[in-house]
Amino acid sequence: DGVAYIVTGKTREVEIQNAKLDPNRMFSREGAERSLHSLNPNINPEQLISVLDYLDRRREKLLKNLIPGKGSRLFALHNNRDYSVQDELAASDRTSIKQPSQPRNFFLCTDPKDFDILKQSPFNVVLQTKPDPDDGSLSRLAARRGFRYINLECAIGEYEAQLERVHWLDDHLP
Repeated sequence: DGVAYIVTGKTREVEIQNAKLDPNRMFSREGAERSLHSLNPNINPEQLISVLDYLDRRREKLLKNLIPGKGSRLFALHNNRDYSVQDELAASDRTSIKQPSQPRNFFLCTDPKDFDILKQSPFNVVLQTKPDPDDGSLSRLAARRGFRYINLECAIGEYEAQLERVHWLDDHLP
């Protein structure tokens, strides 16, 4: 049971007012600003403020639809090219690395109870409960607002691995 939102595109970035933005950095003004500077090094101050204000006006409406109700969780599926669990170890409260040879396939969760269940799986998992540093990501927002969030990262082309993890999660997490 649940609601699914599917984001499709040919590139990771989205375009807002002719500026590129990492969509997983738009959940705070601070994170969005860093993303905009990083992806648009020559962005002028007026355009930057315009995009940030645009996001600020729409963020809460989006979050109202995304943030799960009490007892529910938000589950995100991401495909990656270069990102791995190694990138998250330093920022994590707890880790369980059961497949070190598959570092690009891992769960990231924000609830310690979810971590305790996920660490029993044969898969890589990290727990992040801290809202800072605010990078604009959905996981930091979940930590800040206190809702359950689980992100499954899998390397592009690893459909079977992704499906196996989704089924494990569905079978074991309440």
